[in-house]
Amino acid sequence: MIIGIGVDVVHVGRLERWTTIPGLLERYFHQEELSSSKAKGRGRILSLAARFAAKEAFGKALGTGLAGIVLKDIKVVNRHNGQPDIELFGTARSRLEKSGANRVHISLTHEQDNAIAMVVLEYEK
Repeated sequence: MIIGIGVDVVHVGRLERWTTIPGLLERYFHQEELSSSKAKGRGRILSLAARFAAKEAFGKALGTGLAGIVLKDIKVVNRHNGQPDIELFGTARSRLEKSGANRVHISLTHEQDNAIAMVVLEYEK
């Protein structure tokens, strides 16, 4: 059963500006997200923009937004085949459990100026 759906778009220029503010990326991204993005070279900003969009889409899928959620508690990773996945910790894990969902589906895309994410929360028996 679908519990919630969220979609978000992030303009890549927003993330480019964030890189000029000391400590801001560390505030919003899990250390592993930052490390893996560095390996992407010129695609680093696109990768971070897509991951930030995923965090926002997760809040929208909850139906409550991200208030009270530490954004570093949402880690967007890639499986061995490149498929994106979300790992939740602390505040984000707690909010997922309260929603009644037990499964998270995610899709990411980016092109030049924009990154888009879609998150579907599901309860699966």
